[in-house]
Amino acid sequence: MGKKKGGKRLGKKQVSELLQDLFQHNPNETFSFKQIFKALKLDTHPLKMLAIDVMEEMAWDDFLSKVSDNSYRLNMKTQIQEGVFRRKASGRNSFLPDDGGTPVFVAERNSMSAMDGDRVKVSYMARRDKHIKEAMVIEIVRRAHDQIVGKLRVEKDFAFLIPQDNTFVHDIIIPKRKLKGGKTDDKAVVKVVQWPDAEHKNIIGSVVDILGKTGENNAEMHAILAQYNLPYKYPKNVEEAAEKINATITPQEIARREDFREVFTCTIDPKDAKDFDDALSIRKLENGLWEVGVHIADVSHYVKEGSTIDKEAYNRATSIYLVDRTIPMLPERLCNYICSLRPDEEKLCYSVIFQLDDEANVKKWHLAHTVIKSDRRYAYEEVQQLLEDNGVKDGTGEPAPPATKKNPYKGEYANELIKLDALAKKLRAARFKNGSVKFDREELHFDIDEKGKPIKAYFKTSKDANKLIEEFMLLANKTVAESIGRVKKGQKAKTLPYRIHDQPDPQKLENLRQFVSKFGYKVKTSGTKGAITKSLNALMSDAEGTREQNAIETVALRAMMKAKYSVHNIGHYGLAFDYYTHFTSPIRRYPDMMVHRLLTKYQDGARSANKDKYEEFCEHCSDMEQVSQNAERDSIKYKMVEFMEDKIGNTYDAHISGLTSYGIYAQIDENHCEGMIPIRDLGNDYYDFDEKNFVIVGRRHHTKYQLGDPIRIQVARANTERKQLDFTLAE
Repeated sequence: MGKKKGGKRLGKKQVSELLQDLFQHNPNETFSFKQIFKALKLDTHPLKMLAIDVMEEMAWDDFLSKVSDNSYRLNMKTQIQEGVFRRKASGRNSFLPDDGGTPVFVAERNSMSAMDGDRVKVSYMARRDKHIKEAMVIEIVRRAHDQIVGKLRVEKDFAFLIPQDNTFVHDIIIPKRKLKGGKTDDKAVVKVVQWPDAEHKNIIGSVVDILGKTGENNAEMHAILAQYNLPYKYPKNVEEAAEKINATITPQEIARREDFREVFTCTIDPKDAKDFDDALSIRKLENGLWEVGVHIADVSHYVKEGSTIDKEAYNRATSIYLVDRTIPMLPERLCNYICSLRPDEEKLCYSVIFQLDDEANVKKWHLAHTVIKSDRRYAYEEVQQLLEDNGVKDGTGEPAPPATKKNPYKGEYANELIKLDALAKKLRAARFKNGSVKFDREELHFDIDEKGKPIKAYFKTSKDANKLIEEFMLLANKTVAESIGRVKKGQKAKTLPYRIHDQPDPQKLENLRQFVSKFGYKVKTSGTKGAITKSLNALMSDAEGTREQNAIETVALRAMMKAKYSVHNIGHYGLAFDYYTHFTSPIRRYPDMMVHRLLTKYQDGARSANKDKYEEFCEHCSDMEQVSQNAERDSIKYKMVEFMEDKIGNTYDAHISGLTSYGIYAQIDENHCEGMIPIRDLGNDYYDFDEKNFVIVGRRHHTKYQLGDPIRIQVARANTERKQLDFTLAE
């Protein structure tokens, strides 16, 4: 190793690389000069002196630690870090350090077969001149997953799994006796029994479950869930525990509760919903005020802390809504029957009872365990129709005109629903006046046939009926959070899981300001919270209905932080609430169940719960929310590609919905499906991606592609397996 081919001596650069390699591959060893010279075959005096000089410099750079006058080791303090490995299909893997520092590039050859999400130890590589900072994985501390989802290929002598996730470097080899009857093209879940090491380069696995044939709807939906390690079956023992629950409401239980069975009460939900976890009641009181009850299913009455059902609910932390199915947090008997606030059935609730004046000011309120009997189950569309039949124009924020003797309100319970709508509109107006951010994002929905095949794609927008429910839920969540969080000076608030939302990222706000200025808009990026929000809302209103609306909303959303759960309250920026929690959906969210239990204990005079324990619960729920959102997104992506499968070659009007260094994302105007035009398909030019200004520019012809621009596309490829839709620019 001392001499190069052709008799050339090693230079400083080569010696430096040899030393770096030696120390990085032996991070725990101390090497004496003698051992180093021997290992690297440095057999001449000048080479030995050069190596000593280089090590001196490496110690000066903090890459090495000097152990004695003639020995060194890798500097573990600054060179070795723990964190999370992120694998990319493009090979641009990265390491996210625990201290929240900037991600560091990890080349494939230095990744030690780490998988996405694995907890790893890395060693930073000595910085090469004009090169980015790089790290090398030296230990896999903990694997993120030991189960992998993919498609089976069964050959004569062996079988292997082609992973669904295209970030895998290798296929997984499966011994034939471990196939569980799987055949070629079956979707399967495989457990890794042996990871690659110094001796074996392959991953060896054994089949845990066969999900069905690739392309079958059930198999594909289960594969998405399994890929995120989410449950696609309900455990037998949990369902059995649910069967044993006594659903009878005893006279003693009713006597302990406030009775709302005689008050007009209704539920308003999506037309295909089965789990109704909130109901509204309304009546006029003798004092002239309106009593509005926000009644929430009393799930914690049936699900006891620490029980089998509770443990399963905690692990899931949320219900998951895929395009064609719901994966419930609770067993079906509880979520769709016992707890669900079905019409004409007596149900136990935990309720926030408000007394409001005509301006929707809260004059009094209290929290109570109640019993209700819903008079009617409405779908949003029915309530919307009733409101519009009585003169409500959707989106104006105006209530129905007053009824007269000559023109009374039309429809069953019209007076009650119209009053609820009018009060909700007052609440909404006050909320925006106080600085709530206006983001009415549309969601892509599909109509599907009995085989799960999408037959229509459309955007679902939130109308007055949805907003009616939303405002009362926000009011209830905010009120119960304030009741615990807001305490007298010098007092300490009791523990409660809050729903928190941090202020926008200042740098991203600045990007937004620069971006919108191109379209002639202004937005404030500094000043008080209220001033920034006001300016954001004005921007959203001004951009409404323009062709750049979507682009501006996208960039504004990117500046926003993610909401999460925590016992450390910092308020909710988006809603402009100082205190906010989740209380209104315990059938489908675990944090709401925690809040119900704590509120009940505190009502009974209990001491504050353990903060650290509940913070751990909050982190778990936030993580699970994120994972289930990713699965939901994947199911939408899959259905989108499936919907476009028979439309290859068709051309459509679209607009640019996203830009990256490798391609342009475009969304079809007619059906809102999104695909990508790879940069290589953009014609004979070299393109630069200007991330700050959301634009791609050709070097030679200066052709510009800007976020929000209208373009005409042709559907080129639809790969359901990879959930990828490829477009080309139409001539």
